[in-house]
Amino acid sequence: MNQKYMTKTVRTRFAPSPTGYLHIGGVRTALFNYLFAKQHGGEFILRIDDTDQQRNVEAALEPILHGLKWLGINWDNEELYYQSKRTYKYADAVEKLIESGHAYWDYATPDEIQAEREVAQAAKQTFVYSRSWMATTLEQAKHFESEGRTSTVRLKMPREGKCVINDLVRGTVEFNWADEQDHIIVRSNGDYTYHLASVVDDHDLGITHVIRAEEHLSNTPRQIFIAQALGYELPEYAHLPCVAEPGSKVKLSKRKLDKYLKNKAFADMYQHGISIMQRLGKEVTAESFNPVITDFYEKCGYLPEAIVNYIALLGWSLDDKTEMFTMDELIKSFSLDGVSKGAASFDPQKLMSFQQKWMAEMTLDEKVFLCGVFLDRTVFPNGMEYSDMKLTEKVIEAAGDRIKVAGDILDYTYFFKNPELDIDKFKKSTDQATQLWLDALRNSIEMTDECSFDGKSIMDQYVTRNMNSPLRIALTGSSVGVSMSDTLDILGKNEVIKRIGAVL
Repeated sequence: MNQKYMTKTVRTRFAPSPTGYLHIGGVRTALFNYLFAKQHGGEFILRIDDTDQQRNVEAALEPILHGLKWLGINWDNEELYYQSKRTYKYADAVEKLIESGHAYWDYATPDEIQAEREVAQAAKQTFVYSRSWMATTLEQAKHFESEGRTSTVRLKMPREGKCVINDLVRGTVEFNWADEQDHIIVRSNGDYTYHLASVVDDHDLGITHVIRAEEHLSNTPRQIFIAQALGYELPEYAHLPCVAEPGSKVKLSKRKLDKYLKNKAFADMYQHGISIMQRLGKEVTAESFNPVITDFYEKCGYLPEAIVNYIALLGWSLDDKTEMFTMDELIKSFSLDGVSKGAASFDPQKLMSFQQKWMAEMTLDEKVFLCGVFLDRTVFPNGMEYSDMKLTEKVIEAAGDRIKVAGDILDYTYFFKNPELDIDKFKKSTDQATQLWLDALRNSIEMTDECSFDGKSIMDQYVTRNMNSPLRIALTGSSVGVSMSDTLDILGKNEVIKRIGAVL
């Protein structure tokens, strides 16, 4: 373990809200927390920030848990920590904050707060709540309640001085306390807010390092205020740069798919995925099928190793030359010192490059297994037999690097079953001479000994360049594919004769 962290057990956490999807930015945050904890012999836990959710938490959480497991980002304790089940701890904390004078009951209405805010804006001043509806005694509270007012609980923030944060990524960051509002920690309906719950949970669960997205940096002063007011030891903070849009510094968002599709590389990735889904016979929507969401890659047959490798390099590097990392190598190499302060732009081409490199590292047996998952859904609903596996091996070897992701095997289903062929279209695209040539070719192949049937010899002896395309269409139903000699070899003599006969 790093000498710096030998005096305490490092414990990090990933705390998603149940949204029903796992964003690439969320994966990066979870991954960095996981790598940091593992490198220092610590623990990585999963906490669910669900205090504000009005939804089926179990259903909305399942894609997040599944995505993390698929990527190999496994939490140490099987138990999940739900904020909604820990409200009694938040109630105790609120009571202590009120008793110590660090929080108060407030009876202002939203309209009254807004009126004060507009006065400050008109005067071009920073809005600071007047605390005119603050109840410091039971009598004041009863008076406000007699007017029909409901209360919230607000922090009583300092009005002078600075909050200084020693951020492990960004260095020293300062905030003026006077710029902080009296933030609500208990809503009028009794719900506890994220700021309070997060601080209490981090302390209660022994979190030593809070590694999170930079959008939470502005939340840190109020959370430090709460922690210090409750007498907690502060964790160390590290705020990560955002994962940005392709070619931009603006945060990547799942809601901007239409915008991203104007980027050619992003559009190519998306259309590639759509074509795989179409071959699977699945209808998809922008909500459920989006390259910004992790399960896009699992559905298409990307390798989790490639996704982890690429995402690890979004805002972090070991040096200026090393790019390929296994998870174990990432654990060994990762350091917050290598995290940049600037936004890391999502690059679809770079991701695909990692995918192809990792695909090339797979053994033939591994590729058969990966591709077999997709073939089972389309060609072999009862599972692949030994002969099917041997055929799959031949197809994968012939396709080579055309199979970028496992779902690309669906481009070659014509090897496993009769292709869909539009006979009328074929007739219109070929003249009588071509059809007579196909008939003659069939007769020639019938005369060939099956043991000596060889695709290259057939092509050399009987097929001229201008006849290549009609033959391919007759055999595969497609105008593109692996080499015709490989196509003939994979199909074999009897199947070639059968298919030409079916067309004629």
